[in-house]
Amino acid sequence: MRLRSLFLWDMHFQAKYGFYFLYAVLTIIYAIAIFAVPEDWKEKTAAILIFSDPASMGLFFMGAIVLLEKSQHTPCAFAVSPVRPTEYIVAKVGSLSAISLVVATALALAASVTNLYIVLLGTIISSAIFTLLAIIVATKIVSLNQFILWTIPIEIVCFVPALLHLFKITPAWLQYYPINVCMEMVSGHAPSVIGIFIVIALIAILFVLSKFCVLKMWSSMGGVKL
Repeated sequence: MRLRSLFLWDMHFQAKYGFYFLYAVLTIIYAIAIFAVPEDWKEKTAAILIFSDPASMGLFFMGAIVLLEKSQHTPCAFAVSPVRPTEYIVAKVGSLSAISLVVATALALAASVTNLYIVLLGTIISSAIFTLLAIIVATKIVSLNQFILWTIPIEIVCFVPALLHLFKITPAWLQYYPINVCMEMVSGHAPSVIGIFIVIALIAILFVLSKFCVLKMWSSMGGVKL
């Protein structure tokens, strides 16, 4: 019940601050871009657009979300409520993944991609990874500028190898790099068993770290340890 309430609250929060309107506009713009490129480039264009925006949405917006919650003293309420960090994190990942999934579906259909279910599964997995990374960073920042600075190294480490891998200009062993596995899926290619195992292991590690960071943020609200 608490998880459902948190999920719905997050969706209401995102709608209130214009997330849905923004992505409705962006989806139209991205779809027009896909229709404009040559047929041979549609799938790769869709993969780049899906991976660099809806799939990584949490990385770009989690700082603003957590800062808004801090300004409204929401973490203080969570700290003294029965809500658990696990529920808080799952609600955040789930609500942002839902938006990512809708946008990715629209873009994949616009590009007439094959293996749609693999593309969507890759989008959900990528969204989970990026959102968890962003939660870890967001719990430690006090300004949006600080969040942006902290996420720049993450963007470099994630996006550069993935784009190079998409165009097949990386060494063969980098196919097991977790972010490259996600890019393969977003581009419609089934991952290897080893690749999936590595990605699942990464998500588990990030989840544990984000749980620790959220708990630490809640326990230090107000400048004192609870």
